[in-house]
Amino acid sequence: MVAAPSDDPHCPQCRSNCLSPTEEQEWDNGQPERAILEEPLKDRPLEEEALVDKIRTMSVLEKNVVLDTIHHCIKEQTQLIGKEVADTGIQELLAPLNLELKQPLEKTFLFHVFGLILRETTDQELVRRHLADLLELSHQSSSQREGIAETVGIVSSSHLQAVWALLEHLGRTRFLRTTFMSPECPQSDPDRHWRWVSSTYLLCYGQMALHAREQILPWVDNIISRMVYYFSCSCYDNILKTSFLLAAIMLTKALRQEDGTQSYKFTQIPDLIQCLLRILQKEPNFLATLFRQKVILVIVKLSSLRPSLKPVVKSQILQTCLQTLFMLPPGERLKSCLPPLDSAPDVLALYKKSMQALDLLLQSFLSENKSMDEMCFLLQHVEPWLHSDKSHERKRAAQTTFLLLQYTVDYVTLTEEATPSLLGHQLGLLALLWQDKDPVTRSHSRQSIYLLLQLLIQQKGSTEQFILLNKMKNFEAKARRQSEKKCYNVVKALNRSLTVAQHTQLVLTLVERLGSRSQPQCDLASQLLLLLLEERRVKREQVAEILQGLFQELSSVMFKGVLQTMMKVVTVLGTQYTQETVEVILSLGHPSERQVLLLWKALAGNPKLARRVLTLLYMKLKVRPTGKLLRLSQPAELISLLALGTIYELLYTREYKATVRWAFAGLLVGLLTQLRYLFELGVADGISDYEEDVLEVQPLSPCRTCLEALKGLFWTTNYWEVFAHLKLLRSWELFEHLETYTEGVTLLARAMAHYDCEVKAVLGQAVISLKSSEERDNIVAILIITEPRAHPVRVPEDCGQLPEPGPQPPQPAGAGHEPEGPQQHARAPQEGGAAPWAAGRAAGPFQEARPQGPHGPDGDPGRHPAPPGDPGRRCCQPQDGPAPAAAVRGCEGGAAAQPIGAAEAAPLSHPRGLWVESS
Repeated sequence: MVAAPSDDPHCPQCRSNCLSPTEEQEWDNGQPERAILEEPLKDRPLEEEALVDKIRTMSVLEKNVVLDTIHHCIKEQTQLIGKEVADTGIQELLAPLNLELKQPLEKTFLFHVFGLILRETTDQELVRRHLADLLELSHQSSSQREGIAETVGIVSSSHLQAVWALLEHLGRTRFLRTTFMSPECPQSDPDRHWRWVSSTYLLCYGQMALHAREQILPWVDNIISRMVYYFSCSCYDNILKTSFLLAAIMLTKALRQEDGTQSYKFTQIPDLIQCLLRILQKEPNFLATLFRQKVILVIVKLSSLRPSLKPVVKSQILQTCLQTLFMLPPGERLKSCLPPLDSAPDVLALYKKSMQALDLLLQSFLSENKSMDEMCFLLQHVEPWLHSDKSHERKRAAQTTFLLLQYTVDYVTLTEEATPSLLGHQLGLLALLWQDKDPVTRSHSRQSIYLLLQLLIQQKGSTEQFILLNKMKNFEAKARRQSEKKCYNVVKALNRSLTVAQHTQLVLTLVERLGSRSQPQCDLASQLLLLLLEERRVKREQVAEILQGLFQELSSVMFKGVLQTMMKVVTVLGTQYTQETVEVILSLGHPSERQVLLLWKALAGNPKLARRVLTLLYMKLKVRPTGKLLRLSQPAELISLLALGTIYELLYTREYKATVRWAFAGLLVGLLTQLRYLFELGVADGISDYEEDVLEVQPLSPCRTCLEALKGLFWTTNYWEVFAHLKLLRSWELFEHLETYTEGVTLLARAMAHYDCEVKAVLGQAVISLKSSEERDNIVAILIITEPRAHPVRVPEDCGQLPEPGPQPPQPAGAGHEPEGPQQHARAPQEGGAAPWAAGRAAGPFQEARPQGPHGPDGDPGRHPAPPGDPGRRCCQPQDGPAPAAAVRGCEGGAAAQPIGAAEAAPLSHPRGLWVESS
């Protein structure tokens, strides 16, 4: 386990040892309106009992004289406010009170005496007159503002209604006339006497709350509304923000001292918090005071009041507090970023205390709602910082997460058993930090995962998983070796502990990082993803989301190794849930798209899987609703057409070459039947408009796609003789019309019999089609079965050139009539004066025998540009066979590379019965 250095500001021990400071120390840790708030805010330790007794014995006239004298002294010495002032007249005036006054006399003491005299006065008119005169003094000096506010607070303890009414009156008559003198709030204020009157009023409301004692609760909402008003309507500067914060501190201190606070409902708390958040948002990006800490601590106290804050308010609090602290410069640069100051503060100490306040805020939120949902809600706001581009921000986020989880495990019992799916996403983000360049971040992320798993296991009460988790933690603590083994153990624990929804979120989080520009993070995400899926913990309902996530990230993957791992993931998914995988990939887009084709290629990595995939595509090709049902069910049409388009693409995909050869018989019968089905639907428009030699990429109609797939089936499986035979006779054109479709199938079957092209396997498929209840299946099957039986032709090994046209021998009894169309095409004059061909049954094999090889005639596994007359790829796409039609060689005699389903192969025990052998 990697430990942070002891002097590092990110050291968890530096923060966790002071996570719960005494409230008295935290709230009372400031001096009003100072650049660095460090001195505690305390009640004045003045012994005033004797002074109060003397004041009570004074007459009204004596009180008036003393009040006028104090007011006159303060007004004359305005320019000296903030300094110590000596006044012999005041000393003589206060001499009868027998007070032990020091020389020189403190000006703040005069404000205090002024307030005590008014507090002990029963004459309301006297209170209003002298307090109004006091508020007419200058508000430019900080000590003057503080003194006036203290006087108002003392007087309000006995005359709350009168003081409130006076502040309301002066606010309407004085404040509104002096606040908005300029929209820009220029520094050169023409009337500096009233410039900071709003700050004085804020302090006054804070002092009123502090002195109201048991009267405070009914007045809290009114006081907060006035504080929010004066803060929002005033020009923002350091004096205003400090006065507002000090008023808020006094208010929260008063609420803390009142016993009935927790049973009282307050309506203005969210507005007050919004003002505090605005202060945090305006803080500069350096740390010179405890301002951030104090604002957060005030929010902590306010958030504990009733009613509970709404999630949207809590979310704003978390976002603002995290941003104001996490975006500070790195620890080693905190001091260098400070502006010139009279005395340099201890920046690391300020940072530590500010981060402790943040930890206290998170703990407070969790303590108010002890549930896993609340935990995930809090961690959700830390997420953006966990994958930040800046190392110090990731470090702060990881440490904050770790300390919150550690506090939860140690001190909080989660009362509500909840399994939020968002937890899987958060686990994924933490797992992606396992290879962070910072050792502290790596350690905190790993420990956070252990703590989260511990919380989940505690909720489930699984002893076995708890023992496994302890073993993992012990292994982690012993050494840092065998990182792959550690990853495997953690992945195993995650697979066993997470719900299906959580597991899905975890997987999707890893998938989203596959397109990252950071190669270490991409590699880690792909490795973890593969480990998670190889554990066979993926459920059927997860397949769609995972594949869709992989598809979305394919275009942004930058590293070859990551792409290869992604393809392995697709293979694993396809192996476990083949049908679901095929259905999802079909729905992602046309198979000609690069990303979609990559997924199909991934499924061909395993030969058995490739056969299952092609079998499923064949079964979906057979989903052929009638025209009436088709109008009512659009998805039924799409399934068949998508399967057709996919089969067409896979014919020309090298990875599926062997599988297509294995599936030759079934694909042939299926494509022939599909073409007739499309004719029946009446979607054959444009099938004859296709031009083979056009290089432009043009979308094919369904009928044309089916016909080109039929032609391509012979071309890509090295049965070029059959393809060329029909091509030279122009018999492929017979498949373009329903009227000549039967003749085309007849000639095709005759050519296959002539060249011994998978005859036994195709007959077996035709026998199966005979048992179908669909008429089109029966028609195709009869045509296929009849021709080989009527023309049992075998090609001799030493055959010569095709004979010249001439009289033909009589046909055997029972043979089908020769179609008129092909003969007419065959006897048409050929370009260049070549002799025309006679008829399909008279055409012999080509002159030379074809050399054998594992990938075709020349043994080249590559794909070559198709010549004119190939099965019509959309833009001369390379083919698996190299030879043009004019150079097509002789028949291979059916002896080499027979697929499963051919005559010599053993019967296939496929559950769907796609490729079977004829007896």
